[in-house]
Amino acid sequence: MDSRSAKRKKKRSGLKIALIVIGVIVLIAAGGIYYVYGSVKSTANKMHEGSEWNGSDKRKGALTPDKGDPLSILILGVDERQGDRGRSDTLILVTVNPKTNKMVMTSIPRDTRTEIVGKGKEDKINHAYAFGGEKMAIKTVENFLDVPVDYYVKVNMESFQGLVDALGGVTVDNERLAFKYDGYNFPKGELKLSGKEALAYTRMRKEDPQGDFGRNARQRQVISAIINEGAQVSSVTKMGDILDVIGSNVKTNLTFDEMKDIQSKYKGARNNVDNVEIKGNSQMINGIYYLIVPDEERTRIQTMLKEQLEIS
Repeated sequence: MDSRSAKRKKKRSGLKIALIVIGVIVLIAAGGIYYVYGSVKSTANKMHEGSEWNGSDKRKGALTPDKGDPLSILILGVDERQGDRGRSDTLILVTVNPKTNKMVMTSIPRDTRTEIVGKGKEDKINHAYAFGGEKMAIKTVENFLDVPVDYYVKVNMESFQGLVDALGGVTVDNERLAFKYDGYNFPKGELKLSGKEALAYTRMRKEDPQGDFGRNARQRQVISAIINEGAQVSSVTKMGDILDVIGSNVKTNLTFDEMKDIQSKYKGARNNVDNVEIKGNSQMINGIYYLIVPDEERTRIQTMLKEQLEIS
């Protein structure tokens, strides 16, 4: 495989981001291990450096994670290279309600046509990050879904494989579609995936009858698997490897104390996860493919998210 096609494949792999969110929140479980506490805190501070987002102006009052308020976290999976900011090829809004112990993972298709806030035009939603970084991406998602984005986790997609390997692999239930991709065979049933296998499992799109929607579903599968696997981490060696990967490839506006609050107050929700896919219709406009989301579908998603976040 030549280097150009390898780069194209990396760019298409949208998954790599999401799993590290869990890595971020999951790694906080290690905060209970006294002798790695300092390393966890140092990594969290490194991830927080230079954050552009100070919270949503859609919130009428202050968010208090230490009291267990329902909250939202936007996962941005980006493909950044030197001199190129890249695009957010993965957009997943994670909403967590500790009162109902429920987590909802809403995948936003990257080709969704919507207003790019601050740009004054409609375009693919994943272009917002290329135009204005995480701040423009977050504001565009907020405008599209009409709910606050309290936190974000931006993951350089290059780090995906290393995180899965640092966890010792992840297990998923491939119940929908048997397929082959990148030299790997994925039969139906329970699969234990290494980093390379997990990357291939989440990349395949063209042979999936559901296209991007099918791939997004596999992405959410792997994210959930990472949450579950990360929550079991007790090995200091594993934790050191995980921290190395996360510290170099993840940026977030979550502070260390907020991470601890989330681990303490919200961890029960990881056992009750709903996966939501935004539906739309394919349309060519000026020779460019877009996903057009009907008003009724957008309203349905907005209503569901507001109920989850207890926003009137």
